[in-house]
Amino acid sequence: MNRPSARSSKSRTPSRNATTHAYPRSARLGETLREVLADELVRIDDERLEFVTITRVDVDPEMNRGIVHFDSLSGEDGDDPIIAAFTDHRKRLQSAIGKQVRAKKTPILSFRPDDVIRSAERIEKILRENPSPSREATVNEDNYVQKKIFVDEPGLDDLETDDAVFDSDVDISGEA
Repeated sequence: MNRPSARSSKSRTPSRNATTHAYPRSARLGETLREVLADELVRIDDERLEFVTITRVDVDPEMNRGIVHFDSLSGEDGDDPIIAAFTDHRKRLQSAIGKQVRAKKTPILSFRPDDVIRSAERIEKILRENPSPSREATVNEDNYVQKKIFVDEPGLDDLETDDAVFDSDVDISGEA
């Protein structure tokens, strides 16, 4: 008697206990580690870590190493003392991960300031200091955005002022 094997190579449906996820395991583990580390950070009594936020944790695919990205109110000037404090408490943080996370390995942690947030802050500062005329718009009482038209704006000579389609909300006098 030839019986078909219990595991057929043709059928690859997940079992009842298996779950499918929309993003990779390392991303899920990174988010879990961020939550565990943030909770443990509150329990650590170190004034160097008072105003520090853990923004994300990047974990390599083998789950051997984790890079903890942080930001603080002290900015770039406070990075060195914060990294030193994290290094001093690294074993305690890894121990908390080992106790709270169901994983075969506990990744070795390293700490870095979050460059993404710092870059966004620099861009925002530049935009605030140098507003472009196209960004200057107002919102009237009906919550409609109105673009200001300046007299010396190129192409203004081509502007038609037909009374039937003229929008009275637009300021063409040049006064802001």
